[in-house]
Amino acid sequence: MVTQPQRNAHIPWEISQESDELRRAGLKVTLPRLKILRILAGREREHLAAEEVYQRLHENGDDIGLATVYRVLTQFAEVGIVIRHNFDSDRAVFELNSGIQHDHLVCVDCGRVEEFKDRVIERRQADVAAVSGYTLLSHSHILYGRCPDCAKTPRVQGGQIS
Repeated sequence: MVTQPQRNAHIPWEISQESDELRRAGLKVTLPRLKILRILAGREREHLAAEEVYQRLHENGDDIGLATVYRVLTQFAEVGIVIRHNFDSDRAVFELNSGIQHDHLVCVDCGRVEEFKDRVIERRQADVAAVSGYTLLSHSHILYGRCPDCAKTPRVQGGQIS
């Protein structure tokens, strides 16, 4: 189960509020933190790996090292600005913590991640926890499959097309 630090309120991710958001989280406002936050805020629906954040920074002409990107993303996750997910075993991806519960669909072929919300699923998960005597604090619900684009092409497994 992925734990998601709670934020006090949903705060729109506008450029003018980035410094305030960092201060509220107890972080010093630095240029690398602001630039990384801008990359993430510009991609609210995306789930980016540290390497993708690093690549986008360099595409923008920003000279911020990969180690700094990793360190800042880890700090952001610790204070609840972002949520870290490990949808597959070899890489973590990060998304802004909107404070709104949602679940994920993950393509096993290309790694595409889509968010979804379903009241019936949310209600059922709360019921399951309650029947077992649990107080549900957070949860992670991930569905793995093939996205529409990947489903159009045959899949090769063990030398055979399926």
